[in-house]
Amino acid sequence: MWLSRLNAAASLSSKGHLVDRDEAVRENWPHRIATTICRDHEGRILVLRRAETMSRFPGYYDVMVGGAVNVGESYEQAAVRELTEELGVRVPVRFLFKFLCRQGISPVWFGVHEAVVSEALVPDPGEIGWQDWMTVDELREVADEWVFVPGGREALRRYLESGFGSGAGKPAAG
Repeated sequence: MWLSRLNAAASLSSKGHLVDRDEAVRENWPHRIATTICRDHEGRILVLRRAETMSRFPGYYDVMVGGAVNVGESYEQAAVRELTEELGVRVPVRFLFKFLCRQGISPVWFGVHEAVVSEALVPDPGEIGWQDWMTVDELREVADEWVFVPGGREALRRYLESGFGSGAGKPAAG
């Protein structure tokens, strides 16, 4: 997979030269990750535990489904692709916000989306070891106790503070 290397001072839309994700991580270069916070029709949030075989954050919990944005791909296109690859669902996503996360393995520009998922999940066992739907209150109880992916914890905080987690934001229908 090839990524556009982003200069740390560059805007989100600028393009750099092509690198693969492992090189970007090794060299501590910023790169783009498209993610989606999934809700069901009851407003619960999907929480997952990454498979133990994952090279990055094995066994950590997360509220984001996602992965690297390929060259020529938008955040939205990558978010839809990643939902299909990781959960076996194809649903529309709604862009919420971007943020630079410097915690974890390298600097990452996260493009965070939201989707309502009503169809059955078919998780990729190579990516996801466990998943369940949790209410916002249940998630708040475990967010500081369970070991979460650093970017996922930050995205959840921003999501809930923005009002999206309270149902104030209107999610994309799925």
